[in-house]
Amino acid sequence: MTLILILFLLCLSAFFSGSETALTATSRARIRTLELKGSRPAAAVLKLTEDKERLIGAILLGNNLVNILASALATSFLASIFPGGLGVALATAVMTILVLVFAEVMPKTAAISRPDRFAMAVAVPMQVLVRLFAPVTAVVQAVVRVTLSTLGVDVSNTHVLSPHEELKGAVDLHHEEGQMEKEARDIIRGALELDDITVEEIMIHRKNIEMLDVDQPNRDIVEAVLQSKFTRIPLYKDNPDDIIGVLHAKDLLRALWAHENDPDRISIRELAMEAYFVPETTTLQEQLDAFKATRQHFAMIIDEYGSIQGLVTLEDILEEIVGEIEDEYDAPIIGVKRQADRSVIVDGTVTIRDLNRMMDWRLPDEEAVTIAGLVIHEGRCIPDVGQIFSFFGYRFEVLKKRRNQVTSLRVVPLDAVKR
Repeated sequence: MTLILILFLLCLSAFFSGSETALTATSRARIRTLELKGSRPAAAVLKLTEDKERLIGAILLGNNLVNILASALATSFLASIFPGGLGVALATAVMTILVLVFAEVMPKTAAISRPDRFAMAVAVPMQVLVRLFAPVTAVVQAVVRVTLSTLGVDVSNTHVLSPHEELKGAVDLHHEEGQMEKEARDIIRGALELDDITVEEIMIHRKNIEMLDVDQPNRDIVEAVLQSKFTRIPLYKDNPDDIIGVLHAKDLLRALWAHENDPDRISIRELAMEAYFVPETTTLQEQLDAFKATRQHFAMIIDEYGSIQGLVTLEDILEEIVGEIEDEYDAPIIGVKRQADRSVIVDGTVTIRDLNRMMDWRLPDEEAVTIAGLVIHEGRCIPDVGQIFSFFGYRFEVLKKRRNQVTSLRVVPLDAVKR
């Protein structure tokens, strides 16, 4: 009877060990999907894992209880057969092997191989045990919290990472393990990072914006709009910082048709839509929501002094999620040329985010937007042609420079240089 009771206690220990592994390793997202399909065990798993501290406390309480009881019975049994300390030594050796192999490693290995199925199988009995052990686990939790607080450990905030950070970490892990394609990884990360990126980081810089002076002859404006690859063009008066509106090519075409294609009979000012201005600190998520609310596709970016810094479009934001969207008027992407030695020739105006996405690199973009800006920030100087810098695991060589602007660099991972 003693041996049967010991085996039964080992089976309970295996149950607790496997349950702990399955219930902590299972994906709440997958279980939530099963619950929505009507699975009652999945609902039980979700309810159990809502309070993981209480769940783990009940499991550890039950597991330690049966392990200690089994060891005590084995010691008593073997000590009655073998005199002296031999029985105690044998009980220690035998129970260590039995608990390690059959009550720890084996059930945990089985549970980790199929965590969802195992978790749903043990959910109902574990609910009963959690309720049964609730008073004891509450006391244990209180003692632990008080003890840790006296040692200066704050356990009030158990979620160190935000849900977005956890999702990004999971996406990166699946990609590194080969379970997710790079394109899918980039799309998911792009959607999750909209709150972390400002319009300043993706805007078209003011020096690259096509603008038209509203005071120039109408015929010149019409010709410039017809030659442009853009449908919306900002209009300014006197200087480029004084934007008075945005001219839409469709509005211009309708006006020309209505006035028998005579540019001198139309008023460019009356055709211009009101310009939409946003501060450079606006996040992409905020701007995307604003575009949807205002039914706008085009915004001018201004700094704290009201000066024009650039512009951003709805397409620019969408490209941060799905990658480059090219139409028949878009010029092919230029600025990044891969070399045979694993180095890359990069224009200074290429953004760090675009380079990271294209090359699957991880250069930081917190302090600079472009690759030239990163070199200037880290080098703490305006570099000269031929200067070489090494940081973040990459080597940067300045190839070309125009006045104080770095226009071309060679970037190569340091591990490629060592080879």
